[in-house]
Amino acid sequence: MAYLILGLVLFLGVHLVRIVAEGWRQRMRQRLGEGAWKGVYSLLALAGLLLMVLGFAQVREQPVLLWLPPQGMRHLAALLTAVAFVLFAAAYVPGNGIKARVHHPMVAGVKLWALAHLLSNGMVVHLLVFGAFLAWAIACFAAARQRDRAEGTVYPPGRA
Repeated sequence: MAYLILGLVLFLGVHLVRIVAEGWRQRMRQRLGEGAWKGVYSLLALAGLLLMVLGFAQVREQPVLLWLPPQGMRHLAALLTAVAFVLFAAAYVPGNGIKARVHHPMVAGVKLWALAHLLSNGMVVHLLVFGAFLAWAIACFAAARQRDRAEGTVYPPGRA
């Protein structure tokens, strides 16, 4: 469990820097340079991801069931996950209508993906992982929308 928690803290912590320490992030990017900053960021995120995978595998060996989700939740989770994948893709397709409406489709996709997994899995490990990702995505989406309003960001209308 320790590897899992450490991995979550490291991975999501790196991804929270823009929300909780934007000034520090900007200073570090200037001091290190864009390439070095991205390298350090990527290495820390990768280390967190690897720790999460290792910890998840270990915790699943001794599962603790909190609740037994209804069978239909698996079907709903599959549908929500498919929509989440469309949102993930929309983040990288320039000029699309989804990005024009959602503004931050990658984070919206993470919210949907995490919610889908919470609905269809009742084990402690799933609650910990997907609950942490859902909490991160909610905070990140709110911060990004607030940042857009403060900076007066206008998204161009997209195409279908």
